[in-house]
Amino acid sequence: MGFIWTLIVGAIIGAIAGAVVGKGDKMGCFFNIGAGLLGSFVGSRLFGNWGPSLAGMPVLPSVIGAIIVVIVVSFIFGRKK
Repeated sequence: MGFIWTLIVGAIIGAIAGAVVGKGDKMGCFFNIGAGLLGSFVGSRLFGNWGPSLAGMPVLPSVIGAIIVVIVVSFIFGRKK
């Protein structure tokens, strides 16, 4: 059950990051999960583990980290000619 909860929280964090950046309508469920999980890792390494936590992920640093991940990925893969 813990693994499923982690995926759900990761998807929510990724969806919030996509909405903040303005890429939420173009991202799919799997990208939201990946952005949320990777963003949690990046955010906790850069900003620490402060604030409330869900499924072992600090929410605020995770959202900030996911925003960074979405911006970087959209910058790398968003250029189409």
